[in-house]
Amino acid sequence: MAVTLTERAAERVQKFLANRGKGAGLRLGVKTSGCSGMAYVLEFADEVHEEDQVFESHGVKVIIDTKSMLYLDGTEVDFAKEGLNEGFKFNNPNVKAACGCGESFNV
Repeated sequence: MAVTLTERAAERVQKFLANRGKGAGLRLGVKTSGCSGMAYVLEFADEVHEEDQVFESHGVKVIIDTKSMLYLDGTEVDFAKEGLNEGFKFNNPNVKAACGCGESFNV
């Protein structure tokens, strides 16, 4: 069981944490949302909870709650710039379908 960041994604997270001036790492989770059922949630974590699972990828801690791990196991998070758009992309092997706008998925 693991969740990883690409080198580009890790560099971006490290920049955000440095600008923020604090943080234990990147918290990744899922929530019920959108037309396909689930959406990714990204936020900076200031602390790690006892029930969290922590993975280190390219020097960044990726923190995931136990419930979200069921949906995220094996996911690779990348960071991409395409024209004027930039953002994190999720390569999740558990996804069975995604909505057309890319905002939500189901497993």
